[in-house]
Amino acid sequence: MRSSLLATSSSPFFGKRERENDALTSRPAPLVGSGTNLSGSPVNPSSLTAQAGLNAAAAPAVKEGGSKLTVGPNIKLKGVEITDCDTLVVEGLVEATMDSRLMQIAEQGEFKGSAEIDIAEIRGVFDGNLTVREKLVIHSTGKVTGKIRYGKIVIEEGGQISGEISFGAKPAVQAAA
Repeated sequence: MRSSLLATSSSPFFGKRERENDALTSRPAPLVGSGTNLSGSPVNPSSLTAQAGLNAAAAPAVKEGGSKLTVGPNIKLKGVEITDCDTLVVEGLVEATMDSRLMQIAEQGEFKGSAEIDIAEIRGVFDGNLTVREKLVIHSTGKVTGKIRYGKIVIEEGGQISGEISFGAKPAVQAAA
């Protein structure tokens, strides 16, 4: 019995990790940057349900099992086409073309390119062609420039928007001749 106790206490891989996981589920994951849930996935899936209730007002719910891409701070993702992504979280720099359900750009995040999104939350910078089918939210630190189309828009005091801006995210349907 003493030898198994010794192996558990001398090795950092046995026994200790289980207690660390228990401690992690009792508190939210640390956040980088702003005080919102833009830092990516929670530490483990069991804390996801606790955090989802806390952040329901701040961010729309993501469908269970949806695909999520997080581009972390100081990461540069250039020259790509992002497909089959339900949620994009930008904390670094993304230069891309994409079609997604939800985009969140953190204060330090920047997106350049073309995006067709259902819901967009901008706290950082967006530059390019942006089509938001449902709701565009530009927070006080957000800056959106380029050709912008939206269904609904919310701009907090301090938020910036400039360029060719139009209401109605769906392109007009032309009658067949």
